Amino acid sequence: MHRVLMLFPMFLLMAPLEAQTIASPDGKIELAFSLTDRDGMDDCPTYSITWKGKEIIAASGLGFELQERGSLLQRFEIIDTEQHSQNTTWHPVYGERAEVRDHYNAMLIRMVHTGDPVFTMDLRFRCYDQGVAFRYEFPGKAARSEIRISREVTRFRFKDDHQAWCALTAQGEYEIRRISKIRSAVERPLTLEIEGAGYAAIAEAGLVDFARMKLIRAEDDSHTILSSLGSEVAAQLPMNTPWRVVMLAERPGGLLENNDLILNLNDPCAIEDTSWIRPGKVIREVTLTTQGGKACVDFAAERNIQYVEFDAGWYGPEYSAESDAGTVSVDPERSPGPLDLQEVIRYAEQKGIGILLYVNRLALEKQLEEILPLYRSWGIKGVKYGFVQVGTREWTSWLHRAVRLAAENRLMVDIHDEYRPTGYSRTYPNLMTQEGIRGDEASPDNSQTLTTLFTRMIAGAADNTICYFSPRVDENATHAYQLAKAVCIYSPWQFLYWYDRPPGSPGAKGGAGGVQGVIGDEPEMEFFEALPTVWDDTRVIAGEIGSHAAIARRSGEDWFLGCMNSGESRDMEIPFDFLEEDTRYKARVYFDDQSVQTRTRVGIREMEVDSRTVMKVLMGINGGQAVWITPARQLLKNRN
Repeated sequence: MHRVLMLFPMFLLMAPLEAQTIASPDGKIELAFSLTDRDGMDDCPTYSITWKGKEIIAASGLGFELQERGSLLQRFEIIDTEQHSQNTTWHPVYGERAEVRDHYNAMLIRMVHTGDPVFTMDLRFRCYDQGVAFRYEFPGKAARSEIRISREVTRFRFKDDHQAWCALTAQGEYEIRRISKIRSAVERPLTLEIEGAGYAAIAEAGLVDFARMKLIRAEDDSHTILSSLGSEVAAQLPMNTPWRVVMLAERPGGLLENNDLILNLNDPCAIEDTSWIRPGKVIREVTLTTQGGKACVDFAAERNIQYVEFDAGWYGPEYSAESDAGTVSVDPERSPGPLDLQEVIRYAEQKGIGILLYVNRLALEKQLEEILPLYRSWGIKGVKYGFVQVGTREWTSWLHRAVRLAAENRLMVDIHDEYRPTGYSRTYPNLMTQEGIRGDEASPDNSQTLTTLFTRMIAGAADNTICYFSPRVDENATHAYQLAKAVCIYSPWQFLYWYDRPPGSPGAKGGAGGVQGVIGDEPEMEFFEALPTVWDDTRVIAGEIGSHAAIARRSGEDWFLGCMNSGESRDMEIPFDFLEEDTRYKARVYFDDQSVQTRTRVGIREMEVDSRTVMKVLMGINGGQAVWITPARQLLKNRN
């Protein structure tokens, strides 16, 4: 076999001429696979990625370390290869788009490890216009029924010391670091700027029954990122790993627009009847009283909010192993009560409002199979799983089983706290949303939120717990910015007014007056009333990580535009070429205006627009702007 000798930093690499390659449908991305000799090892599985003629991922090793046989990094032989293409579309139950295209070229490499005994490991690659994905597949043979993985050794070897936006935990703060300066395991997706080319993101998809992957810098190469599993993995064969993903885009917004790649790498919907799965807006009930519950129901019915969620404490102290999530027993440390939950459920049902319940992991782990059918019998629509355990193979499997059990009981799910999605909501769309984000509970500054938008949001929906009347809004941003956030941060269950309570709730003295934290009747609240939570189309018009963003989303014929800013004042020009041609629209613009005599200081103006309009958006320091765009004929109809 003829070989070409090539010298790379850190190790000597020998690559055969006959590498196996596939390209993206548009031809801009090429993936090459070969068996190479490196670091004194022979026939090591290796891949590389080229984008627009520029090598982005240099030759990078693949493999595992196993408990029973040590290294699974070398001494492989290719026994067969297959290539195929797919170009289909599918329609999600809900999402950021009404239709998703699944278009890729694929390659399957069948290999045997020539140790004793012989071991089979396959590699499946897909090359999309949006990036590359690959996973390991262990078919299993009669002589072997189990695999025990102690370490995954998937390498992402970049050509340069790129800048990356790193968070150590799912809800942690982001910091900008060069690859060489990454000292601890960081979260995925990991967004990087590829100087002279664009942006990349390393992500994980299809994590269901495996250990979570984080990312670390390789000790032997300052430009290489290495997979890091949350635990060892012992699994019965056959078994496939989750997908390892490298997304590529010329601009940060391209990564966000292409985030359905994560969904494409998951199995199709497994729920036959999805009619009970309903996105919507949610208000949190924090007084844990019958009066507070009914006040929230009344407010939800009046303001086009679909759900009321009873938060921690309704069944006792959430951190006590003695609390019974099958009974209503209010935690006296949180509320004096009284709470007649059944009466609130009955009252809500009459007004078309669904009730959701929070349950901490202590009760979930002890009572899961008991409480889910019980909640269905009560008429509950969904459950928020709180402080779930994540990372290990055991708890990953448990959590996704808990989502499936909820589906069997026709219950929707919101997962808090450190869980980050990898696309399972395609297979089980009753998984509505999840946290895994530094949301409004943590009072992130605007720069953090605008970093989150182009990093965490690549993975999927996020429960950002949007505040509105809470004093922390004035400390960090503006109210027009908060309106825009509900457009930009996608979540099929969008929690609004997180720290606020409606008039009529205990402690909400002054009703709709100027008391901070009490929901009033400010004119711009019509925007939240009109706002959908799922979309038919999404366009990221502009944006820079940590700096600013402009995102337009369509539901039916209406468009909603959110513009967010951090730091210095900014002028932006937004082309409305996403609108239908030859159609007149009315745009209601919600903007920061200190002259407005309300506590939120949001002005409203109306203008006629069409597809030729270029709107100038003026945003102050940490300000924002939101726009509701409706066909002129529809707007007139709505007002008559």
